[in-house]
Amino acid sequence: MEVSKTPCPYCNGIVSLTDCREIYPHRPDLWHKPMWACMPCKAWAGCHPGGTRRAGRIANAATRKLKIAAHDAFDPLWKSGQMKRTAAYAWLREATGLSEHDCHMGWMTDAQLIEVVRLCEARQ
Repeated sequence: MEVSKTPCPYCNGIVSLTDCREIYPHRPDLWHKPMWACMPCKAWAGCHPGGTRRAGRIANAATRKLKIAAHDAFDPLWKSGQMKRTAAYAWLREATGLSEHDCHMGWMTDAQLIEVVRLCEARQ
């Protein structure tokens, strides 16, 4: 079992590489996908396709809900055709002050995710 150099942000415990069988036992279609997880906290992060590099920060249930809310607020800006995806992310970077590297829902803090929802709702 591979262990992360970054401890769990919730309990400071060990984050290890696992597959989705333990996390999503009802989803056999996901079992082959690797995940970094702290099972006592039920906190995890998926990996980039084809590898084991995390695609975001380790997230518990509350943070996962915030990520979903942020995507639900932001994605319609570009999925509706109102803006191109690159333009939408450029607007979000400008509005949040985040760098291109940091302006990804998967890596944002809870406070930043809440701000994304606020900014997107104010834009409507």
